Amino acid sequence: MDTPSATQPSEARASPSDAPQSQLQILRLSLGGEMHAVRIDAVREILEISKITPVPLMPDFMRGVMNLRGSVIPVVDLAARLGLPAATSSRRSCVVIVDVALADQPGYQTVGALVDAVYEVADAGASDVEAVPRMGTRIAPQFIRSMVRVRGQATPELDLANILDERTMCDLVRAHGELH
Repeated sequence: MDTPSATQPSEARASPSDAPQSQLQILRLSLGGEMHAVRIDAVREILEISKITPVPLMPDFMRGVMNLRGSVIPVVDLAARLGLPAATSSRRSCVVIVDVALADQPGYQTVGALVDAVYEVADAGASDVEAVPRMGTRIAPQFIRSMVRVRGQATPELDLANILDERTMCDLVRAHGELH
């Protein structure tokens, strides 16, 4: 039986690391006023912001939890988690439901990522994917998987496995709780 913290993706969905390198589909989204991207194979669905229930003693990037068809899903402000200005609620804001591989065991954690806006799904070829620069990015390089060129614009492709790593997130929540 699946639990909300370790849901299994459907058989048809490949894990993010299984994506073919010759063709890549990315979801372009806005965080902190800047364009970013995530691999579409990690995205389960995109939702309008609904009721997010705050949870006491959580760091600022943990917005709370939401009910997703009977499962409790944590909602993370992705911009705040990356050290960018926190997401502001607007008519374009949404929650991107993503599946992130668990570090210590098989399976996936389903997380809601609050973003400023979602723009499009774009295709990128192998020649459009570049290495992450060691400096010059507003977010830590370990949170960027690659730089993807879409319409001539280099866009950071976020590494959701590192950003939303279950162990790291638990450590951040625990450390925040000890301060309060």
